[in-house]
Amino acid sequence: MTVKRLLALPLLGVLLAGCGIRATEVPTDFGAAPSRVHCSLTGPGVSSEASLGVPVQVFLLCGSSLVAVDRTVRVPDGAADSRRRVLVAQGLLDQLAQTPSASEEEAGYTTDVRGGMAVSGPGPKDPEDALRLSTPPGELTSYALAQIVCTFSDSAAAEGDGSVVLGGPGGEPPRRYECTDEVRSRPGTKEPPSTEVAGD
Repeated sequence: MTVKRLLALPLLGVLLAGCGIRATEVPTDFGAAPSRVHCSLTGPGVSSEASLGVPVQVFLLCGSSLVAVDRTVRVPDGAADSRRRVLVAQGLLDQLAQTPSASEEEAGYTTDVRGGMAVSGPGPKDPEDALRLSTPPGELTSYALAQIVCTFSDSAAAEGDGSVVLGGPGGEPPRRYECTDEVRSRPGTKEPPSTEVAGD
């Protein structure tokens, strides 16, 4: 009787093993975990209450990418083109530094641009389309630089070719920065490509 039981154990083990879920070597990828950040506004933005001003778009951070939101900036009538560019750039900078509205925060929007930064026109040896920031571009975080470059290059502050010439407060030559698809999708790891601009 004992011998029969011993012989039956291996057979029982094989039968039980067949009832389980077999391992598979086929990789399964169900994508990233769902995120609560939806980057879609359900309410008015910060500047929607402003009845006067030039309609613009600024790039805020949402998730790990840049997303354009509508804003307005005030520009005095009759301003010369060169002065107008600086005024628009300062207005954009102020909008970027502004705390997102309640609806924007709920949608997951943030900004890495800090307040108190100023922008001025070109220096004596700069190209006429250059803008000088009070903080050197090299000292900005990659997120803040991407926000500023993409916002400026897509506005009246730039020449409309998808790039913007930026410098700091010192005498170092400005650089021409570009807002690319990679920068918009990965501002934290992909800095805006730039080239040095020769002065006059």
